[in-house]
Amino acid sequence: MARITTPFGPKSTAAEVAQGIDLSGKRAIVTGAASGIGVETARALAGTGAEVTLAVRDTEAGARVAADITATTGNPRVHVARLDLADRVSIVAFVAAWNGPLHLLINNAGVMALPEQHTPEGWEMQLATNHLGHFALALGLYYALAADGEARIVSVSSSAHQLSPVIFDDLHFAFRPYDPLLAYGQSKTANVLFAVEATARWSGDGITANSLMPGAIATNLQRHLGGMKTPPERRKTPEQGAATSVLLATSPLLAGIGGRYFVDCNEAVPVTRRTDDMSGVAPYALDPGNASRLWEESLRLLAES
Repeated sequence: MARITTPFGPKSTAAEVAQGIDLSGKRAIVTGAASGIGVETARALAGTGAEVTLAVRDTEAGARVAADITATTGNPRVHVARLDLADRVSIVAFVAAWNGPLHLLINNAGVMALPEQHTPEGWEMQLATNHLGHFALALGLYYALAADGEARIVSVSSSAHQLSPVIFDDLHFAFRPYDPLLAYGQSKTANVLFAVEATARWSGDGITANSLMPGAIATNLQRHLGGMKTPPERRKTPEQGAATSVLLATSPLLAGIGGRYFVDCNEAVPVTRRTDDMSGVAPYALDPGNASRLWEESLRLLAES
């Protein structure tokens, strides 16, 4: 497979990537769109004419963002719906309320480096929120996605996937000493593997999924780390951080293509060991065997709960 490259790079913005794209008549969901790069992802998609639903925990904050997006884009088809990815009841309610086809599912929401926490099911909170919540959401919206015939899922991962593969024998740190960054890294690897397996299982139904590293953007995501540690010269604005998500959602270059991982609006180069700048993609994150195993384990966990 030829590596996908584009004219865009680390300084490109979501608006630049979406320029000239017309998504009138298309419907998109962006999770975690009340702050950070989720806001700019939703804004860029609204700017293409798409109908956009902000799936957020805080609906009051979401309503303020939706009003601002409508004001800046002129698109009145920006909606807000409550979604808590760590709460199975919330996911079920969100899915039940969705009617009609879905063309774009942007799995953007996430938590990072949390102190040790577990859901009522006993799931480690970062894996539960970043992976299992989005996994359950995508499963619930499968028929809406399949109705389009050309639907795309965008899975926001991180270069932190290089910190840890998915540890299948101890997903929830029942035996290992808990490490917040290793738990985060595992969940971000899971985001990449989800895109690989979703494409393998669903591409025949016209659904493809790709994953990405958005870059280092100062948002609420780093609050448990005491703020952004990345040197200023390597940081991005939220508008730049949303660019790769928007590229995967809109670019004609990605039509029918899935199971790949992107950085700075271009497909990442595989690496054989962790890099100093965390660039590239670890082979375990793209491994089809790992992807299939994680999918089956995720199905088992959801069924047990």
